[in-house]
Amino acid sequence: MTSGRTLLVTGAARRLGAAVLRDLVEHGQGRRVIAVDLAEPDAECAVDGVEHIRLDLRAPAIATLIAKTRPDTVLHLDVLAAPGQAGGRTAMKERNVIGTMQLLAACQRAPSVRRLVVKSSAAVYGSAPRDPAHFTEDTLPHRPPHAGYGKDCVEVEEYVRGFSRRRPDVAVTVLRFAGHLGSGAESLFADYLALPVLPTMAGFDPRLQFVHIEDVVRALRVAASGDRLGAYNPGVYNVAGAGSLTLSQIARRLGKATAPLPRFAAPWLGRVLRQVGQADFTGDQLELLTYGRVLDTTRMTERFGFTPAYTTAQAVAEHARTTGIRPLIPPGLVRDTEQRLIGLLERHGQGGDGHG
Repeated sequence: MTSGRTLLVTGAARRLGAAVLRDLVEHGQGRRVIAVDLAEPDAECAVDGVEHIRLDLRAPAIATLIAKTRPDTVLHLDVLAAPGQAGGRTAMKERNVIGTMQLLAACQRAPSVRRLVVKSSAAVYGSAPRDPAHFTEDTLPHRPPHAGYGKDCVEVEEYVRGFSRRRPDVAVTVLRFAGHLGSGAESLFADYLALPVLPTMAGFDPRLQFVHIEDVVRALRVAASGDRLGAYNPGVYNVAGAGSLTLSQIARRLGKATAPLPRFAAPWLGRVLRQVGQADFTGDQLELLTYGRVLDTTRMTERFGFTPAYTTAQAVAEHARTTGIRPLIPPGLVRDTEQRLIGLLERHGQGGDGHG
């Protein structure tokens, strides 16, 4: 990577942004890194060797900054997943969509910009009962997200495609991440797993997939830095750990009790969890807990050249270990009980055959 070039990172004052910045500085070989966010980074998120600038992407000032600093690469992380992160749904929508529009307009007018990397989400596929077993990057969702974070990501990607048509000289990469887990992960599902009892939708056991936060950081660096094959293959990529787990399997592995609720109670559940400050659940998150979602990551490994270090199962286990999740029911007890039940059933079956 050429020294003296400039990388601009948006949404850098949160934990993920700080982790990305540290990784970029460590592997940057002297590259200038500018971090932009609406909020000032706290002591935990301030990174040495990075120029932190407080700036609202919704304001025209971003165009002035890009014209002045002349970045060759822009890494856009400032797409918020939960209303609580932005101060409400309206502010979240404005920051995600209007902020992205302003950023892209500024990049379009800047001849220095040669690479754009956008952190998106698998939420663009929605969650519905007739979904395929695996979503490829080209799969059209049966039920596109109609509100919340998923819809914001859909709109962000639409504007990114428009930018790509207007600036075909810019290498554009969009990474659609599965849910994040791991130490420091700020995600809706991480909040969900922290609940003392996991509410579930009665009659549904969704298949779920995750990506460890360390793999998120590494994939973003690969796309933005140009030091590996993937950076030279712009496009849209699903990013997730290999394999999947059902929600019941996750609960068992964590020793968590579940509380099945009727489907009609889902909106009520989301409101209650938000009101008590336990989790910032939205409608699309509750759809995920009902129908699940699993990604096809063939393009990620074969074309982007990236393989996550953690599988989905390993990401769940490592998240539990590093965040101190304590099982309400020890997994060993669950396994022992299952084995006893299996033994009783086998003996009962053998006795029945003997009497026949």
